Amino acid sequence: MSLEDFGRDLTRRRAALGNPELPRNAGANRTDSKRALLAAIEHAGGRW
Repeated sequence: MSLEDFGRDLTRRRAALGNPELPRNAGANRTDSKRALLAAIEHAGGRW
């Protein structure tokens, strides 16, 4: 299956479910290095 086909199939399946808003990972088990990386991204104006 190509990535393009996968994207179309995913879009179709999500639409069939009413385009639900999926929960984000709460991050309770993140390592210190991952927390530092995400903080640096946020500090640079990004949003993860």
